[in-house]
Amino acid sequence: MTAAEADRLARVALARITEPGHVRLLDLVSDSGAEVVHARLLDHPEIGRRLSAVEPERELAAAAKIGLRFVVPGDDEWPPVLDDLRTAEPVQERGGVPIGLWVRGPVRLDEVGGSLAVVGARTATTYGTDLAADLAATVGEAGRAIVSGAAFGIDFAAHRGAVAVEAPTVAVLACGADRVYPQAHHQMIDHIAAEGAVVSETVPGGAPMRIRFLSRNRIIAALSAGTVVIEAALRSGALNTANWAGRLNRTLMGVPGPVTSASSAGVHQLIRTGAATLVTSGEEALELLGASGEHVLDIPRGKDRPRDGLSHLQRQVLDAVPVARGAPSVSVARVAGLPAEEVHTTLLGLEVRGMVELDGDDGWRLAALAHD
Repeated sequence: MTAAEADRLARVALARITEPGHVRLLDLVSDSGAEVVHARLLDHPEIGRRLSAVEPERELAAAAKIGLRFVVPGDDEWPPVLDDLRTAEPVQERGGVPIGLWVRGPVRLDEVGGSLAVVGARTATTYGTDLAADLAATVGEAGRAIVSGAAFGIDFAAHRGAVAVEAPTVAVLACGADRVYPQAHHQMIDHIAAEGAVVSETVPGGAPMRIRFLSRNRIIAALSAGTVVIEAALRSGALNTANWAGRLNRTLMGVPGPVTSASSAGVHQLIRTGAATLVTSGEEALELLGASGEHVLDIPRGKDRPRDGLSHLQRQVLDAVPVARGAPSVSVARVAGLPAEEVHTTLLGLEVRGMVELDGDDGWRLAALAHD
């Protein structure tokens, strides 16, 4: 730790008396420093009383006993990408650089640069969760961390995909980092705390609240080099994270679903308006996240067919050859609208290629190869 101890203690106290993402307070801290803001607020009758009641040294000691560390600007572990929040416009009155982040787990925040955030619907379909897990596993195997919110649906599937390939994964919670929410995911969150990192801007013991979910979404977007949205309805909370990714100039991607699916309508809107780039796999996400020339994919194309190598003339003649019963070359020429001699020569070349065959004395017909 390299941040000044007085600054750290001031930040602990300020975090205790304010909500995460309180734009005005966070901007004051970024502009003037935590100690100055703390001293000013002590003079406020109501806020000063609450601040004076906070014992930051004791809070830090209690947090350390349960495996929490408080990472603040100036620490070696502080990820500089979070500082981009200073100039990003607020979303729903939430924004700003966090006063600090409470972290549980061995993965350091300054080591998750280039990570991918995977977000989406809580009430996800099997289609969505399978895609999220596969995409996260592919990106994780390439050495990039997966960031999500540990919620039901897409979030859980993304963490599961990363864990399956032993890739680092970060869960950003809307409650204290010492708590588990949702409770049904206690095994996954405990595993992430043991092998990855559980992160929260909310003070230890803090309960999950709607406003805190909105605040934590900016942390998910800011920590990551890119965000991919898988299954999000038109009013999905995942679109809030996507909004933050756009404001932070991060790469934003969307995985399409069935056009009739309401749970993918928000994703489709992002893609239709150009806010998000369409991706269908982890490989495509890696191509967008990587540096120029890295993870370049070949343009997909269908399987080669025997007809692909034919000239225009050969295709024209072949289209005139009957399927079942043979026909003489003059008949083929009449159908093709070409000179008989030219057609006869072309048919001989097609026979060498295995595309046509002689049907006894009746003439030419398509060979089996030409049906592909």
